[in-house]
Amino acid sequence: QHSGRNIAAFICESIISCGGQIELPENYLKTVYKEIREAGGICIADEVQVGCGRVGSAFWGFQLHDVVPDIVTIGKPIGNGHPLAAVVCTKQIAEAFANGMEYFNTFGGNPVSCAIGNEVLQVIEDEKLQENALVTGNYLKDQLKALQKDFPIIGDVRGQGLFLGFELNGKNKKPLGEKASCLVNRMRDFAILMSTDGPDHNVIKIKPPMVFSKENADELIYRLSIVLKEDFMQLTD
Repeated sequence: QHSGRNIAAFICESIISCGGQIELPENYLKTVYKEIREAGGICIADEVQVGCGRVGSAFWGFQLHDVVPDIVTIGKPIGNGHPLAAVVCTKQIAEAFANGMEYFNTFGGNPVSCAIGNEVLQVIEDEKLQENALVTGNYLKDQLKALQKDFPIIGDVRGQGLFLGFELNGKNKKPLGEKASCLVNRMRDFAILMSTDGPDHNVIKIKPPMVFSKENADELIYRLSIVLKEDFMQLTD
């Protein structure tokens, strides 16, 4: 503004994924959305990873924050393996876009892709996968917190539904990225795929398919406890 330029837009995930499964502070989005709109910008919710019921208590991640974005971006989950993405916007945004500017997209509106997306949304509703994400996710989160008592290497456990993460830290909360990488690779030996996130690569992210069950969660916790007992995973300082 000092240089005479206006803010165009603010885009944010409703839970920060690759940054380390970070849950936003209470009222953060409400406050930022208000400031952005007062400055003439629009607000965009990136729901590629957190949308479509994965967070459990809401279908869209932004609903956790009691805000309504101007634009919502939706990606991979809506296709369930089929390459599909979508953009949803308010009527005001759509009308502003329809200003005579030519827009062309070779694959936009593909009827096969649209049919697949509709079917995925229907399956999520019919099979109550959002409810499963809430119930199973809460169960898994509780089990991960219980592991903290036996394995002090486990730091903060956070997330919503089946969008979870936990840190591996040493004393004084020192990030243990090397041990996190080791844990991920050892879990692969048990046919369990996990990965690391965060600036220090010490956050283990857990984002399984939404059909993930309590039995699957028990298997995950059991295998985690085996790996966490191994020599390399012990705290040495």
